[in-house]
Order: sequence, then structure tokens, then C-alpha cells
Amino acid sequence: MKTKEHYSDFLVIGSGIAGLSFAIKAAKFGTVNILTKKKDFESNTNYAQGGIASVFSPEDSFDNHIKDTLQAGAGLCQRRIVEILVKEGPDRIKELIDWGMKFTLSKNENKQKSLDLGKEGAHSHHRILHSSDSTGKKIETTLLDKVKKISSINLYENHTAIDLLTEHQLKKKTRKINCFGAYALNNITSSVQTFKAKIILLATGGVGQVYLHTSNPTIATGDGIAMAYRAGAFIKDMEFIQFHPTTLYNSKTNQAPFLISETVRGEGGILLNQKGERFMEKVHPLKDLAPRDIVARAIDYELKKTGENYVWLDISFKEKSFLKKRFPQIYQHCLAEGLDLTKEPLPVVPAAHYLCGGIDSDLNGQTSIKNLYVAGESACTGAHGANRLASNSLLEAVVFANRAFLNSSAKIKKECNLPEIPYWSKKGTFDLKEWILIQHNIEEIKRLMWNYVGIVRSDLRLGKAYKRILFLAEEIHNYYQKSTLSPKIIELRNLATVAKLIIKSAITRKDSIGLHYNFDHPETSLKKANVILKSGQKPKLVRYKE
Repeated sequence: MKTKEHYSDFLVIGSGIAGLSFAIKAAKFGTVNILTKKKDFESNTNYAQGGIASVFSPEDSFDNHIKDTLQAGAGLCQRRIVEILVKEGPDRIKELIDWGMKFTLSKNENKQKSLDLGKEGAHSHHRILHSSDSTGKKIETTLLDKVKKISSINLYENHTAIDLLTEHQLKKKTRKINCFGAYALNNITSSVQTFKAKIILLATGGVGQVYLHTSNPTIATGDGIAMAYRAGAFIKDMEFIQFHPTTLYNSKTNQAPFLISETVRGEGGILLNQKGERFMEKVHPLKDLAPRDIVARAIDYELKKTGENYVWLDISFKEKSFLKKRFPQIYQHCLAEGLDLTKEPLPVVPAAHYLCGGIDSDLNGQTSIKNLYVAGESACTGAHGANRLASNSLLEAVVFANRAFLNSSAKIKKECNLPEIPYWSKKGTFDLKEWILIQHNIEEIKRLMWNYVGIVRSDLRLGKAYKRILFLAEEIHNYYQKSTLSPKIIELRNLATVAKLIIKSAITRKDSIGLHYNFDHPETSLKKANVILKSGQKPKLVRYKE
């Protein structure tokens, strides 16, 4: 039986802010197919509460935003990339507004309306544009509404990408790898389909589900990164996992953590230990608004020191009317959990939140594979360095998706003869016992990463984790070869791959910097080094020259 083939000029894998904004623009130059493995709105963008950082205040400047980003990145940011991010940001946000995005407004002293700009950790000025506390959801809705009105865009929901189409499928050996599309599983019919295109954009989000506790949705299984790695792309800085300091603590282990936005601390919220004492004052000059890596480690230290399960986040001293208006989503969710943030502090714990590394890309979103672009959390542009500045993620996604569009649209005009791709032929048999083992493997990876490759690391833990993940990865590969395809087995395969990459990168870095804290290695002079991995190669340190 032949595999069903789909053809388009552009193929976008992922439906967050990066993928959708790219698709809207690309549709002016050709046909666009979008693959998303769940419903259209399910993405990391949809879960972004805080906002999008950019310079709109007359008191602020590009230099200030650049400086804040570089300082948060602990010296590992690529300055040229940061300058692009900051200086092109306002135009991209104006574009979102033109497309229908409505950010929260406030009145100034002259009673004129202007953008309400919030402030978050490590920002020197108010520059966070937001829509109450559900900015990501509003952006996602705005972009989807626009996408659905464009006839040249086809949105394929419930389609899980399996692997990229490259010379590997053609059994060719070549120095320069080309990408021609992707194999994808139709989750409803269980059939594998071929999606061929001249230009491919990976915008599949992060890797949060590789950890036991994460603020990410269930789709964040590192699919794009794993596929790109298997295809031979360079992967960079995977050791830099940002743990959000404040997710709502819940004793129910089967319930996903709920994010308490950093803007709560930006509006004056303070962190307290179980004795009701402020502890960030002794840790950093910015106190509760210190960079996320520092706050997360401080909380982790408090929890390990006392044996408690959470610390407190208190903003109850603010006016009730202000809190309900500024944080409606958080207020309602907490009420449903029996907590009233206007009257009492909230119990909070850190959780895996954002990947600063990913698929190595240039300033136009181009990967090391020809015709394969990447944007959003899947990409490692060099903008975040060793630690992302709060609310720079949505900005990076929209800025570099635009640059990927500009670069790739110039290529789309050229003639491109796509090769004949072999039909999908892998067969397997489903076995219930095997399925139980697959689920156990997912849980084991999550616990392994949380216990051994978390906020604070050591050589001993990393060594044990690496030995275990190598065994698991081989076992999972065997499951994958034997099983009939399903979204879960595809995700498990990808989780094992990204877990291995994170551990390998963490072992390779021989210093503590930013989000990677290994108490066996204090901070050293290797602050300009980035860990780059390629499939089939040993990890190495590549030093960037000034």
C-alpha cells in the first residue's frame, strides 16, 4: 500500500507563535502545510502567562535591553544575535498588533492610553507587554484566527512528525545534507503520510516533558530537536535548562504544575521560607527579581536545607482589586485549588520551564542542513546564552521566524526538483506487555532527569544518569523497531534522544555557568564556550572568538 503524499512549497512542523507567524508570511509566496500533533492551539505559546519583552517606553532603550539580556545570559550570548533580537522586536510586535493582537493598555498622567508595561526578573526597566496574565493564549488565538482565513495554508491537526526526509532515506552518502520534508503519523487513522516541501521550518517547542515536574504542556517532548539530531544537524547548549522558580505546589503527583508568572514578583511579590523569612535578600542584589537560575537554586537550597516541599510566594499585601485585574487567570486557578492570593501566600516550587539550547541556527534561522530552518524554543540562536532573560522567548520566536521567512522566501522562487522518497515500510506488532514497559520507560526517564540532571548537578549524578540513559535508549530503540507506530512510542523515542543530549552536554561542560550548576566545577574562564553535538560525533567544546 502506497504512503499518501502531500506537497507544498513550505512545510511548518509546530503551531506556536514561531510556526504560525512564519506560515502567515510564507503564504504570500506559496502553499503552506502545517503539522501539529494535537489540536491547533496546543503549544508552549498558549501557556505563556507573563508577556513579551520589548522596548516601548521612552525611559527605556535598546542598549538597556541588550545589556540586561547579556547579563542574564552569563556571558554566553552572541552579542550580534541579541542586537538583532532587541532592535527588530518592536516592529514584530507592531505586526502582531496589526494582525489583531490586543495588549493590555493603561492610562498615563494625562489620561491617555498607552501599552501597560510590566517588569520581571533581571529587567532594568518596565518593558513586558502583556494581555492580563494570559498573553500567550491571546497571541495564539490571534494567529490561528488569521491562519484559518488564508486559503493557501493547510493545517493538519493530530499529525505527529516521525522523521525528516533527507539523503538518509535515499541511501545516499553526501557531505551536505538536504531536507525534503517529513514522514508523519496520522494519529486518527494510524497511517503514515509523506509531506514533501521545498522549505521546512521546525517550530516544535521545548523539552519540558523530559522532566518529572514541568510547566510545559504534554506536547513538549523535544520532537524537532530529536528529528534534527537523527538527520545530522548540529545541536547546541542542551545543558541549559531553565527551571521556572514558581509553579504552584500540588501534592497530587498526577496533576500538571500551574505556572505562577514571574510578573507576580515583578509587581512586588516576595519569596518566604517556611519560617516566614525573606531569603533572596541574602542571595542577590535584585532580591526576588534576580535572574531565574539564581532564584531557582536559592529555592532548591531552602527546600533541601529544611526538607520542606515548597516555599511561599506572597503578594497578599497588594490591593485585592488590583490583583484580580492584573492576574485574573492565576487568581481563578488558585481559588479553584482553595487558595486566595489576595489573602494568603501561595506554596510554590521550581519546575522545568524552558530550553535555552536546541538546534544550532544562524541569524536567519538556517540550520546546518540545507533547506531546514528552525525558530522558537527548538532553536539555539545564541540569544539566550546560559540563561534566558524573562519574556525574551516569545520575542525571539517572532523575530527569528521573520528572518527565516525572509531568507527562505528568496529561495522558494528557484526551481527545486524534489526526489522520490521511499514509502514508509516499517512494520511492527502491538503487544500489551510491551506497551506497559513503554509507559514505565517514560516515567523512568522523567525521574532520572529530575533526580540526577536537575537544578543542581554533580559529576557522580551525571555519570550515573548517562550510563542509565544509554541502556534505556537502546531498549527504547528496540521497542520502536518492534511496535506499531503510535504517538506515544514516537514521543518516547524522542524523549530518550533529548535526555541523552542534555546529559552528554552537561557532562561535557566542565564549569558552572548560568543554568548549568555543577557543584564539582565552580565558575571558570570557559564562559565563551558552547557545547555543540552532532549525531555520530563525540561532544566537543567550540570556543567563539570575540
